[in-house]
Amino acid sequence: MQILISNTSKEPLYNQIKDQIKKKILSGELQEGDSLPSMRQLAKDLHISVITTKRAYEELEKERYIYSIIGKGSFVAEQNIDLIKERKFTAVEEMLTEAIANSKEIGLSLKELEELLTILYEE
Repeated sequence: MQILISNTSKEPLYNQIKDQIKKKILSGELQEGDSLPSMRQLAKDLHISVITTKRAYEELEKERYIYSIIGKGSFVAEQNIDLIKERKFTAVEEMLTEAIANSKEIGLSLKELEELLTILYEE
């Protein structure tokens, strides 16, 4: 499993790992039951602390993307794609609500906001 991390990113390393694994699960690259590298092996491969990979795996487990079995490893959990899409939709809706409120505060018109959204979406 290939994961790329950036030491210059403002995003914490554990989050970079977590997000890339989530993306692989959601895209179908990682399937239900697939095993993940051990925390130690992933840390060694990425030249980072085991604590960092442990945090990424804990976050993934908390969000129910993976599960761990002591002595066996970590595996991709069964995914309810509709539920995941609904969670993502809700998150997008909340962020857009905040963006609209900020836009209104600075007098940005709906047309200007739509243009900005179109530009950002097409990047």
